[in-house]
Amino acid sequence: MSNLERRVRAGRVASVLLLLLTAACTQAPVAPVRPATPAPAPAPSTGVAVAPVGFDALPGWRADAVNEALPALARSCAAIAKRAPTATVGQGPLARNAAAWQRACAAVPASAAPEAARQAIMRAFTPYRVTFADGNPDGLFTGYYEAELEGSLFKSARYAYPVYGRPVDLVEQGEGNTRVAGRLRNGRLEPYPARTEIETGGIADVAPVLFWVDSAVDLHIAQIQGSTQVRLADGRVFRIGYGGNNGRPFKGLGRILLDHGYLQPGQATMPDIRAWLHANPNLAQGLMQENPRYIFFRPIEGEGPVGAMGVPLTPGRTLAVDPSVVPLGAPVWLDSVDPDGRPLKRLMVAQDIGSAIKGAVRGDFFWGSGDPALAMAGRMKSTGRYFVLIPSR
Repeated sequence: MSNLERRVRAGRVASVLLLLLTAACTQAPVAPVRPATPAPAPAPSTGVAVAPVGFDALPGWRADAVNEALPALARSCAAIAKRAPTATVGQGPLARNAAAWQRACAAVPASAAPEAARQAIMRAFTPYRVTFADGNPDGLFTGYYEAELEGSLFKSARYAYPVYGRPVDLVEQGEGNTRVAGRLRNGRLEPYPARTEIETGGIADVAPVLFWVDSAVDLHIAQIQGSTQVRLADGRVFRIGYGGNNGRPFKGLGRILLDHGYLQPGQATMPDIRAWLHANPNLAQGLMQENPRYIFFRPIEGEGPVGAMGVPLTPGRTLAVDPSVVPLGAPVWLDSVDPDGRPLKRLMVAQDIGSAIKGAVRGDFFWGSGDPALAMAGRMKSTGRYFVLIPSR
C-alpha cells in the first residue's frame, strides 16, 4: 500500500505486472507477462488451507543466506513490538497474538552469520505450508519496484506535470475492501473526479502540488507503483509515497493498449508498455486517461520506500502479500523463479500489500528502485509456492 501502502495501498500501491494488464483489478503493482520459463497458469482455486511442516520441507532452506533477511525481519519486529501483547497479528488460521510474535522476535538476532541465523529462526518459528483449499500449492508471483521521476519544485516548459498531494476535500470511508473515497456534498459522499478531470486542472484549488515532473507516462507508472523518488536538477532526491486515491476503478495500461490493438499479449510487459507510450506521445495521454483511478502522494521522511507495515522495504527480501492470508511481518519461505528462470528459493518478509495481491498463494516481489529494478519487476510472472513461518509458542 503508505504506497507502497500500494503497491500498496498502492501506491505497493501495488504491482508492476498484474495490475497493468488486468482490468478487473481495483488498482498498483499490473500487466501479466510471459513467465521466465514455460509454466502452467495456477489453477483457479479458491479458499486457503494451512498445515505445519518441518524445515526440511522448505526447498533450498539449507542453501539460502537467510541472514540477509534479518534486517527486514528486525524492522517488522520493531513494529510488532509496539503492539499490545493481547493484540492479534494476522487473520484466519495463521493469526497469533502479539505476545507470541514478540517472544519469537526476541529470539532472533538483528544480524548473525548465515548458519547462526538459520538455527535461531528454526528454534523460534514453525513453517506452515499454505495451499488453496483444494490442496493446490501453486500460485502467482509478480514483481514491483520503486519508480524514479525527474522533477522540479517549479513549473516550467519541461516540468509541466503536477504531482498532487492529498486533496483537502478527499474523504475516505470504510475499511479494507469496503473502503470508498469521494467528497462530501450536502452531507453525502459523492464520487471524486476521475483522472481526465484531475489532469485538466479540476482539483488545482484543493490539492497541493508537491513537485512538477517531466513525463506524464512515468508519473502514471509511479502512481501504479505507489512509491517513487523525485530527482531534482541540483541532485537533491525526495521520496514520496501513497497518500490516497480518488476511489475510481482501476484499468491497467496493458489492458488499454491490448484492447486498442497497439500491443500484442506477448508484448505487454512493463518495459514494453512504457516504451510504447513514450514513443507515441500524441496517443499516450488519451489512452492513459482511460484509467480513471488517480493516486495522490505524500512526502516520505527517512529511509524508504515504506510499505503497508510502515517500515522501509528491503530489495530482494520484502514480499507483498494478501494480509487476510499471511500476517504482515511474518517471515515467508519463497519457492519460485525470477524472470530469467533462475531459482528464487529464499527467506522473505511479508511487509507490504497490493490491490492485485489477493488469494491463498499470491505474492509481489520487491526488486528495489530505478530502471534495473524495473527490468526485473516488469517481466516477472512466475508460478511458485510459499511457506509462512509462525511463532512456535
